[in-house]
Amino acid sequence: MLEETLSEAKKKMSDTVEALKREMAGVRTGRASTGLVDNLKIDYFGSEMPLNQLAQISVGDARLLVIQPWDKNAVDPIAKAIQNSDMSISPNIDGQIIRLNLPPLTEERRRDLVRTVKARGEESKVSIRSSRRDAQDTIRMIEKEGEASQDDCQRAQKDLQKLTDGAVAQIDTASSEKEEEVMQV
Repeated sequence: MLEETLSEAKKKMSDTVEALKREMAGVRTGRASTGLVDNLKIDYFGSEMPLNQLAQISVGDARLLVIQPWDKNAVDPIAKAIQNSDMSISPNIDGQIIRLNLPPLTEERRRDLVRTVKARGEESKVSIRSSRRDAQDTIRMIEKEGEASQDDCQRAQKDLQKLTDGAVAQIDTASSEKEEEVMQV
């Protein structure tokens, strides 16, 4: 029972770290990256679909993203979704190809992005701690009901803390790497 609780907590924590890394891929840096628009939701014939399922996304050069929809009817919905997103980029439509010219980031915008990265990192840490708290409650309940010895429960608590520390360290690393990437000119 304790092993199940620990493995469940470990899975929740690793899912949180992976979710943060996916979010970080969407944060704009000084150069073009397909991660900026990969999971942008497009209203396509009444359903929300990620952009990467509607079009091929490629990097033209350091400041250019090229989007080629597989269906010519998707060009306008894609352009509208990009305009309505928080990226502050206006798409250039060239027939069936959409080009996104990424202007250089200003110092103020870079600082805003760093604040956003830090905030997302803190949200992820809160989620990790919440997973830890849930697992601790379960371990205490197991101990109270007598399903495991006190020593086993204390060992499980220590293992849980190690898992938590590892996940928080991964979040700190991912956040600081992204902060450095955003601040590079």
